[in-house]
Amino acid sequence: MKPTKMRNQMIYQATYATKNKQLGSNLSKDLQKKYGKRSTRVVEGDSVTILRGEFKGVDGKVSKISIPKSSVAIEGVKKEKTKGDKFDVYIHTSNLVVTSLNTEDKWRIAKLEGKDPRKQPKTEKVKTETKSEPTKDTPKETKGADKAKKEEDEK
Repeated sequence: MKPTKMRNQMIYQATYATKNKQLGSNLSKDLQKKYGKRSTRVVEGDSVTILRGEFKGVDGKVSKISIPKSSVAIEGVKKEKTKGDKFDVYIHTSNLVVTSLNTEDKWRIAKLEGKDPRKQPKTEKVKTETKSEPTKDTPKETKGADKAKKEEDEK
């Protein structure tokens, strides 16, 4: 197979799963030292800095991810149409550097730290719900008692 055909299959005709893996971006120097990795997949909520293009030097949080475009929309990065409408600008993940991570996903953090996420202790949120139970002091009224009350009220 020709190299150009192979390249086109990897870029333009890639499967959804392959495109999803291509959403990686470099980590900042301090995050590289902390985790021992150079890059990671970009997730909503990560703080990034734009390295190239019209919006070079802009910092912001990732608000949307477009897997077909292999790019992300960042809060505060918008363009204006001639009619005055504003729309999100999608920036390719290779032009970004991740400055801080969204730490909500414990699996992702464990993978970055080089630990086996399956062996991590599960931290489940304990929900305490109180059910409103009828108290014994108030007896349940029957239909007959309701009718008797209505008749007394009418008199």
